[in-house]
Amino acid sequence: MSFEYTETCRQHYEEYFGQLGRKIIWSKGPVGKLHPYFYVIEFAPSEAHETWRYCTVGMSLDQPKYAAIELFVLSPYQDESIAELLVACASFHRNDAILDLNHTVNIGRPWLSDSICDHAFVSLPYLHGEALELLYLGDDLTHYYWLIPITEAERDFKINHGTEALEQLFEDEGLDYLNPMRNSLVM
Repeated sequence: MSFEYTETCRQHYEEYFGQLGRKIIWSKGPVGKLHPYFYVIEFAPSEAHETWRYCTVGMSLDQPKYAAIELFVLSPYQDESIAELLVACASFHRNDAILDLNHTVNIGRPWLSDSICDHAFVSLPYLHGEALELLYLGDDLTHYYWLIPITEAERDFKINHGTEALEQLFEDEGLDYLNPMRNSLVM
C-alpha cells in the first residue's frame, strides 16, 4: 500500500499542476524518523503556475486515516532548503503531534533567507481549490493543505483571536505570501 499511495500522491500533484515534478530526497535532519517512501517533489514555474511548488509525498504513511494530509509550500524562487522545512513538518506530524488544518508550526528558521517568517500556518489551498485539496484512494481520503509561512506575531494573533481572524487579516491586508521580505501583518 505504501508504494501505491506515494505513486498516487505524486500522480495527483502532476495531474493537477500539469507537469512532471522533480523528486527530492533530503538526507539531513530527522529523515530517519520518516517513512522510507517519503520524499518531496519540486515543480518549476509553468504557464499555468507562476511559482515554484514544493510538496510532500507520503507524509502520512502509516498514520491513522483521520491524519492523512500532505503539505505544499509556494516559493518565488527555487530553493531546495524548502524540502528541509517540509521534512521537519512531516517528522513532527509523524513523531510528535499530528498536524491538521488551521494548525501552526514553528519551523525553527526563516522560510527563505533573511525572511522574518519562521512559523507556518496549515491552510486550505485557497488558490487551488478542492481539485488539489482532495484525493480519494479507495475509501480513504487525503487532504492536501497549503503551508503558508507566517511570522511569530501572526501565529500569536491566531492563538489569541482564532483562525478566522487570522484569515480575515490576510484578506484585509492583502497577504503577500510569496514575498520572503514582507513585514508582519501584526505589529
